[in-house]
Amino acid sequence: MKLTWKDHEEIAWALIDKFPDQDPLRLSFPKLHKMVLELEGFSDKPDASNEKILENIQMAWYEEKQ
Repeated sequence: MKLTWKDHEEIAWALIDKFPDQDPLRLSFPKLHKMVLELEGFSDKPDASNEKILENIQMAWYEEKQ
């Protein structure tokens, strides 16, 4: 499955699987950006993200961990 920056929920689940002990609210956006780029199946352009996209991913991750 190919992930892009628009796939907030799917990225959140992939991050939960890869980093189960990570608190998403303790991450800086640059660190979150790097973690997303490292996900298997992520295939979007690194510079196609912005703060709003990263915030959406962070909130989806937080909500899924609850």
